[in-house]
Amino acid sequence: MPASPTVLSLIIIATMPAVRAQDQAQASVKIGTASPLSGPGAHQGKDIENGARMAIDDLNAKGIAIGGKKVKWVLQPEDDASDPKTGAAVAQKLVDARVAGVVGHLNSGTTVPASKIYHDAGIPQISPAATTPQYTAQGYKTAFRVVASDKLIGKTLANYAVTNLKAKKIAVIDDRTAFGQGLADEFNRSVRSGKAAKIVSRQFTNDKASDFTAILTQIRGQDPDVIFYGGMDAVAGPMLKQMKALGLRAKLVSGDGICSEKLPQLAGDALGDDKVICVVAGGVTGAEEAKFNAFVERYRQRYKMPLQTYAPYAYDSVMVLATAMQQAKSSDPAKYLPFLAKVGYQGITGNIAFDPKGDLKNAALTMYTYRQGKKVKLQVLR
Repeated sequence: MPASPTVLSLIIIATMPAVRAQDQAQASVKIGTASPLSGPGAHQGKDIENGARMAIDDLNAKGIAIGGKKVKWVLQPEDDASDPKTGAAVAQKLVDARVAGVVGHLNSGTTVPASKIYHDAGIPQISPAATTPQYTAQGYKTAFRVVASDKLIGKTLANYAVTNLKAKKIAVIDDRTAFGQGLADEFNRSVRSGKAAKIVSRQFTNDKASDFTAILTQIRGQDPDVIFYGGMDAVAGPMLKQMKALGLRAKLVSGDGICSEKLPQLAGDALGDDKVICVVAGGVTGAEEAKFNAFVERYRQRYKMPLQTYAPYAYDSVMVLATAMQQAKSSDPAKYLPFLAKVGYQGITGNIAFDPKGDLKNAALTMYTYRQGKKVKLQVLR
């Protein structure tokens, strides 16, 4: 005898919560971010989280599906405090949380040790910031980045210092971190490979220092045209102030670590006009530049503060992960990893495709300076 309509309704109602719970469990895709959310680098680390969150929200707003099934995209941000040990602990936490992929870390010193943990778990990692060649030289098939490596950045900055700034005497300082020392070594090597300029001083500090009087006094005695600094903006700002106080006329040249919107605040009136030259790993021109600028403005409107450096790269990193998952029709890392290695994606920061090591193919670099307290784009180089 067929069940009555009332009985059928009760059966349907009774089974609905279980079905919904099952669908939700199957349809959640978690992406982790790892960056410093505390300490001197917190503004740069938060920039990564903010950029990734914008991507997550855009994916949800567009109803991006995987394998024909609509999914809910979830962000899990973690604070690595720019510390290698904390970075490793954070990496394990994200692995234990069963994230489908990771965007991070910011610092090379945290990225490298964390990369082994992600590799052992088979979880793809895309760094939006780490530039050390060591990261992709390990041979981990899970390691990717959407920025150029120090080899290209160091060579480009050395060439710019000699060719464009006409530097004859150059002093080099680094903060002894994996990022700062690695970039300074590449710059130093590139300058020495030519005959147009001479390294007249090589000095060291650390990423928490605030007094540079001793090393800058030694450098002043060499009267360099350019001082190269390998490190982050939290140190570069006070260093610029002390350079001015000591009467150093040299320009400061550095990588993306100092190339932030916060540098004018950190350096004050010591920043000057055209005194600082820095490079960001990535760059777009023409019609793509309007797309990038629109993202920068959207970021400012949403977070009520200026974009620092890495948010567009974090945004693109999430989108690249999502694209590979769509192509594989799966968010299972083992299934979508081969698609990630072969992905082609036109992002905010330009075209993204990886070489066999996980490095960005045909990477672009953008040169910047500062004028009247504002970061000003000079040119895009390839």
